[in-house]
Amino acid sequence: MSTSPLCRRQRDSLDILYQRGQGSAAEVRALLTDPPTYSGVRAMLRVLEEKGHIKHESRGLKYVYAPVINRDKAKKSAVKHLMETFFGGAPDQVVAALLDVSSKKLTSAELDRMSEMIEQARKEGK
Repeated sequence: MSTSPLCRRQRDSLDILYQRGQGSAAEVRALLTDPPTYSGVRAMLRVLEEKGHIKHESRGLKYVYAPVINRDKAKKSAVKHLMETFFGGAPDQVVAALLDVSSKKLTSAELDRMSEMIEQARKEGK
């Protein structure tokens, strides 16, 4: 997979494919905000495929596109990239930023779950 960054529309298109699991160019175009032309979407999907992010299969007269890596692996890769790019590789700084941004929105149950995950990480680390 290419490490070159994706433009906003490429990211949006890839997000749509992750949410749906797969989709044709017309389906992706229908879900994009302020979409380019149909040909523009097809060209963008071709670029995403060339970069190794998606693959296609022929179904009748249309191509159906799907992400190459599963969503969980993609999430972990995205968080790792975010942590390295903006937080110097420090997971505690990511958590601090998350808590700072969402502390008023987190429920007691969510905070308890996060505490349980931290405790589990401590046990596995020993």
